[in-house]
Amino acid sequence: MFKLFSNSNIKQISQDEAKRRLDSQEKIVLVDVREDNEYAQGHIPGSINLPLSRLDQAQKILKDQDATIFVYCLSGGRSSRAGQYLLKMGYSDVTNIGGISTWPYEIERSGRRAAV
Repeated sequence: MFKLFSNSNIKQISQDEAKRRLDSQEKIVLVDVREDNEYAQGHIPGSINLPLSRLDQAQKILKDQDATIFVYCLSGGRSSRAGQYLLKMGYSDVTNIGGISTWPYEIERSGRRAAV
């Protein structure tokens, strides 16, 4: 497993700004760090599921360490920790967009795009 870090270095943006950027032509990797069963219950369209508990496998899935990565979870806590861990792994552009519990936009409730 990995050591959890404080959230002092992780970038955060509003969900409105995240949605604007996701809807633009900007290439963003959207990562849901909740567990598989939570992801299956509903997730932001276009996201991949890479649970915090398996984040040590990130380099198998997120091959470009310079990619723009947005992370989210249920309320923002796990995504903050995940963002810190990704930064420690060498990813350079990681942003916490908070939790799906306050996401005011579309949520996909069927289908599955699990990363691992």
